[in-house]
Amino acid sequence: MIDVFAFNGYPVAVLGLGRSGLSAARALHKSGAEVWAWDDNPVSRDQAGDLGVPIVDLNSCDWQQCTTLVLSPGIPHTYPEPHPIAARAKAANVEIICDVELLARSQRLSSYLGVTGTNGKSTTTALIGHILLVSGKQAEIGGNFGIPALDLEPLGESDIYVLEMSSYQLERTVSITYDFAVLLNISADHLERHGGMDGYIAAKKSIFHRQTYPRTAVIGVDDPFCQAIYEDLKSVGDQAIVPISGSKRVHGGVYVLDGVLIDDTEGKETAVCDLKNIGSLPGTHNWQNAAAAYASTKAAGVQTHAIMACLQSYPGLVHRQEAVAIVDGVAFVNDSKATNRDAAARALTCYDNIYWIVGGRPKDGGLKGLESHLGTVRHAFLIGESAIAFSQFLDGRVAMTIAGDLSVAVAAAFKAAKSDAAKRPVILLSPACASFDQFASFEDRGDVFKDLVAALPGTHQDPFEEPGLFPIKNSGSATGGAA
Repeated sequence: MIDVFAFNGYPVAVLGLGRSGLSAARALHKSGAEVWAWDDNPVSRDQAGDLGVPIVDLNSCDWQQCTTLVLSPGIPHTYPEPHPIAARAKAANVEIICDVELLARSQRLSSYLGVTGTNGKSTTTALIGHILLVSGKQAEIGGNFGIPALDLEPLGESDIYVLEMSSYQLERTVSITYDFAVLLNISADHLERHGGMDGYIAAKKSIFHRQTYPRTAVIGVDDPFCQAIYEDLKSVGDQAIVPISGSKRVHGGVYVLDGVLIDDTEGKETAVCDLKNIGSLPGTHNWQNAAAAYASTKAAGVQTHAIMACLQSYPGLVHRQEAVAIVDGVAFVNDSKATNRDAAARALTCYDNIYWIVGGRPKDGGLKGLESHLGTVRHAFLIGESAIAFSQFLDGRVAMTIAGDLSVAVAAAFKAAKSDAAKRPVILLSPACASFDQFASFEDRGDVFKDLVAALPGTHQDPFEEPGLFPIKNSGSATGGAA
């Protein structure tokens, strides 16, 4: 746990006692700060209190006595409207930050590698961490992905914190100048929290704030928003800039053509490795993730041959196109992390003969824009709050069943896949929705899916028991961008 020494003896408010908020409250309390912790949920307050965290009702406290509010990422302080407590803090000129800002103020000598983007952040963060650790670098990996920032271990000078950064966290982190900053892609998401697309783009772009040479910006150029940011940064020329792509040649950058990762940062267009042979990185979107990981870790001093070996040994992430099992010849993929349509679109490009489990709490736009990605779907099984609306969108486009819940969907999809004449069928859980209508989190949803698969009757095989067993396309042709 990080020692937040700068706040010793000072009152610090913490609103939201989920994973990151509770971590911040405990770290501050252990560091000698006067913690005022609160959550609107009494269960969360009781759990924090049981761990020794001081509970103070922030609805009635004296904000003139406090200088800092640590606000959990899920709680708004601006759009669509501020939480009442955040509004009170702002009116009293209290700074509003997140736990990553506390890390930055406490670990000032270490290096920072930040990863953001609408999709692919977690995979890229994990892949970068894998490369750094296996190649012998001292690094801690967390943030929006995995371990909360203040639960990470202290690091020394030149050691690296690898942080997945959401747009919410970027808005509330002002002290970090990233030594290596990665922006993968931008598509419409969380717009209500940023006052529209311009606010969302500005939040993502802020990961490059104050970078000067030799600090490095790694930018995906597979979507128009990131392409414009790349051109803007390039015209100013403050930092080293490496463009990346999962599907097209970018001179002076790192890119993938027909599955082959190519390094042109030295103007030599050197082929690094064939990503088509890496089962944990299927599809064009993951190829862009690999290009980002290669470019950023090379900038961080890892040798090319070591990066190549680490890419090949990467095990993949749970809930991100996770190959679960093959049961009686039917492959199961857990992509529960696909909480928006763009993430689902990327998964739909990676397999043929898909029996698609989709639905949950819908986001703005629903499935609009997925029309061109439905050609591989044999049958859709709709679950959750979105089932009726999604059935109206899919009507006439694909065969479908309103299953209602995940257990019914898994059983029905398995029956259909086994009885259909399609070769090498894949049952894909890629919901394109948030999970909160029926599950505690996307992790919970994915775990339930895996438990249901494990309970199915039949012959179960490890999906990577032998090369070529799992039915992944050799060339995921996601249109436009990357994940």
